[in-house]
Amino acid sequence: MIKKFAKSHEWIVFENDVGTVGITDHAQHELTDIVFVDPPKVGTIAQASQPICVVESVKSASDIYSPVSGQVIESNQSVADDPALVNRSAEMEGWLYKIKLSNISELDNLLTEEQYKQSIGI
Repeated sequence: MIKKFAKSHEWIVFENDVGTVGITDHAQHELTDIVFVDPPKVGTIAQASQPICVVESVKSASDIYSPVSGQVIESNQSVADDPALVNRSAEMEGWLYKIKLSNISELDNLLTEEQYKQSIGI
């Protein structure tokens, strides 16, 4: 299992050609109270670094960018039903979608946890 991070504050855990994607704890903290999550529909074709869905907080609406290219194979209905789940557990139960990667080498363009923490000043 490999965990990588995008500079745009998404994470991906990758195992057996499938990645689970969400926003980082840092991102949810910056957004504050999340009130709406619209995870991508199953079958959606994602392109790396392109918007895939939207998360809205009491402060603003934010595009979420796919860290990798591929096809969405599962959406987390729990975050649509309870958007605050992303605030409570951004990097566990608050995942947004699962994706079948079309180009595994795109993971090489993402940051390690240490690199991500350095990029946000932690």
